[in-house]
Amino acid sequence: MAKVNFHHQGGTVDAIEVESGTSIMRAAVSNGVRGIVGECGGQAMCATCHVYVHEPFLDVLPEIGEDEEEMLECTAEPRDEQRSRLGCQITLGVDAEQIDVDVPASQV
Repeated sequence: MAKVNFHHQGGTVDAIEVESGTSIMRAAVSNGVRGIVGECGGQAMCATCHVYVHEPFLDVLPEIGEDEEEMLECTAEPRDEQRSRLGCQITLGVDAEQIDVDVPASQV
């Protein structure tokens, strides 16, 4: 099992455990985490699964691909050049066994 902690404004945290191989976006959508939409279903085509990765986890993640880079320019909330990622592009249990992310105030 892998774990992702979704930190929301106001201090609440949704702690979700999922099977290894699940993306952050799929973990959120399947578990009703507010603030993660995932409109495109994980194809890196909409940026509605934008998250801000906590700094201790940045070094274990793969580099941002061309499609993700393009979508990160279209996020509803400002992009953080260091921490912004698309949740559909991070696979739990492959890229990280555990990760903490901040959920932006809005996605659309």
